[in-house]
Amino acid sequence: MSEDGPGRRSVPIPALADPDRLRSLDETRLDAVPDEAFDRFARLVGDLLDVPVALVSLVDADRQFFPGATGLPEPWAARRETPLSHSFCHHVVDIEMPLVLPDARLYPRVRLNLAIEDLGVVAYAGMPLTDLDGRVLGSLCAIDSKPRAWTKEQLRTLADLAAACSSELRLRIAVRVAEQARRRAEEAHDRLAMLAGMSEMLGGTLDVATAVDRLGHAMVPLLADWCLITLVDPAGRPRTVTGVHRDAGCEADLARFAGLLTTGLSAESQIRSVLRTGRPVVRAEAGLDDVARGTTHPELVPLAERLGVGSHLTVPITAAGDRVIGAVTLVNRQGRRGFDASDLRTAQDIGVRAGQAVGNSRLYGEQRHVAEVLQHSMLPSLPAVPGIELAARYLPAADRVEVGGDWYDAFVQPDGELIAAIGDVAGHDIEAAATMGQLRNLVRGNAYGRDDPVEDLVAHLDRAMGGLRVPTVATAVLARIRPADEGLRVSWCNAGHPPPLLVRADGTVSVAGGRGPLLGLARPPRRTGRTLTLAPGDTLLLHTDGLIERRDQPIDEGQADLITHLGAGGPGVPLDLLCDRLLAAAQQWEDDVALLALRAG
Repeated sequence: MSEDGPGRRSVPIPALADPDRLRSLDETRLDAVPDEAFDRFARLVGDLLDVPVALVSLVDADRQFFPGATGLPEPWAARRETPLSHSFCHHVVDIEMPLVLPDARLYPRVRLNLAIEDLGVVAYAGMPLTDLDGRVLGSLCAIDSKPRAWTKEQLRTLADLAAACSSELRLRIAVRVAEQARRRAEEAHDRLAMLAGMSEMLGGTLDVATAVDRLGHAMVPLLADWCLITLVDPAGRPRTVTGVHRDAGCEADLARFAGLLTTGLSAESQIRSVLRTGRPVVRAEAGLDDVARGTTHPELVPLAERLGVGSHLTVPITAAGDRVIGAVTLVNRQGRRGFDASDLRTAQDIGVRAGQAVGNSRLYGEQRHVAEVLQHSMLPSLPAVPGIELAARYLPAADRVEVGGDWYDAFVQPDGELIAAIGDVAGHDIEAAATMGQLRNLVRGNAYGRDDPVEDLVAHLDRAMGGLRVPTVATAVLARIRPADEGLRVSWCNAGHPPPLLVRADGTVSVAGGRGPLLGLARPPRRTGRTLTLAPGDTLLLHTDGLIERRDQPIDEGQADLITHLGAGGPGVPLDLLCDRLLAAAQQWEDDVALLALRAG
């Protein structure tokens, strides 16, 4: 049997460090501060047993504290706690039964306990206070400063009060557990909602940087206090590291931390381990030592200290074929619970979804590059023609691969005349662009070196599309421009395309009518040509329907708006500036836009 006091070594009491017992003690949310309910229990013990001191004493691993107390001398009354060197109650925790001592000075277990001298504890009677599982959290005790023979009635009263006090403790624990369960249920609901919306959220963009930013803000602060998202290059080395912190004041530190991390991971880095093996790593308790081991740059440790590190987990971001293309790291600061198996499952699910989004974004980027090369190869350089000023623009629909079926062309005939064309093939993908290329080449091959009327050229184009089985229906305007005494003579044929607009030198705007059937119909129609004259300073504007078509208004209204905008610009606007203004006015266009403008010199 052990004795407490200077010069005597106490045998360790395993029950004091039992994690389940300490968890129950923590769930009471009691500490060394007065609690009215437990002070009432202490007063009842003092009154009913006629003792000078009564305590509701709870015992953790290295101290006892008193949420309920009466009669304690100073300074202990103010402190509401003592070390275990002054505790009889921790022996109640040890033996898990009542401890009744008429004169503590006569019992080897406690005769050297400092409570005898410092607190005046001589007679002691302590009844166990238990949680729902019977674990002893402390004692309801009666104390006298002189020897005392405890009667059966007194001990029975003390036991009854201890049972009631235990019920109050259990109620506190149950409330705490219920609150935790409610929070966990809310967290689970929020996580499910986040996961349910994540595919749509990440799928709403094909830009990798935007997808990563959305991912970070979805996880913080719901899942963690801050996060890092690492993406690797084809060789598996960290290429970019980005982060999000719940505290906006930490943004600069986190940006610096993420920037240094791209080259500052050591061989022991857990991020590097996840990138290499594809297996997640969880540290429910972590600190700056983890950062120091995992990094090589000395600045990273003080940065991590400011950001806060209490626990962390890292999971892989996997693409098709379980190929690791990055990692998600979640970090909690001290004071927030450590990550557990539920957090790991959620993070792994996020890693898979992030991999799909990043993979799609990278595939889009590759397709976009191919599309840009294809599109630019099919958009010609405008020729220099004496007496004619030319300008052209092409822009893809917003948020789409930069390729589509809109096109323009202008080339000089052997006799010096200019052929100008604009058209639109259905679709917004590489297939549409390839068909557009076929059609443009047919226009060139069909018209070059021939002096036929434009309506005959378009009719021949109809027959060529049918005979060569060009798989599309398209619109186009084909125009021949030749010098005339009064300026330029323009002959054109419209195959289902928005009509050209004529902007006179004085700023007036009109529509060049004469719209015919589409190109590529099974039964080619008869084509009709039109003519007009451009005086010096006059402009002919050819455009595709992306400039005037809107989802929320008829195309006629869009054309009227365009005419109004052209008229408001006034006379003499430089041709390049005119084209730029038209595109700027279109704002977030919903379709590809092609413009071809020519002005008589």
